[in-house]
Amino acid sequence: MQKIIKIASSIIIIFILVVFYLSLNRSTDYNTENIVGKKLTQIKLESFENKNFFTNETFKRNNFTLINFWASWCAPCRAEHPLLMELSRQKNLKILGVNFKDKKINASNFLKSLGNPYHYLAKDEQGKQSINFGIYGIPESILIDKEFTIIKKFVGPLNIADLNEIKTITNSL
Repeated sequence: MQKIIKIASSIIIIFILVVFYLSLNRSTDYNTENIVGKKLTQIKLESFENKNFFTNETFKRNNFTLINFWASWCAPCRAEHPLLMELSRQKNLKILGVNFKDKKINASNFLKSLGNPYHYLAKDEQGKQSINFGIYGIPESILIDKEFTIIKKFVGPLNIADLNEIKTITNSL
């Protein structure tokens, strides 16, 4: 009986050590390279203004769509907002804003005070829809083409280099 207990204990200890070894050697870097070039299969986001939904059909006519996940309580979202206002004037680009885990009144006030760069405005009150896009935090943005192929994902607030890259890509048509 003692021999069985020693063998079972040894197996359990070895199992725990293997699990720790595997989990400690796993990369925890947030890497989005694997989604670039893939297609978004099904877009279904509830409109911010009403109970309608934005779907793939909504964005088929756009040469490029920048999907921007933001919230009024997000300081980096406020910092990137002037760049989104500038991008909203690009002729080959439409911007879909997805308001993330926010109160409608706060989001509306944010847009009233800073301006509304969004051609389409959706909401994700619980943050569940954003997970389908690979969003882990905000702000994050995804640039797609008319075939729904992900061209680039921007983690964190957009900066001047990102702005210039988006302009270069969208003006290439």
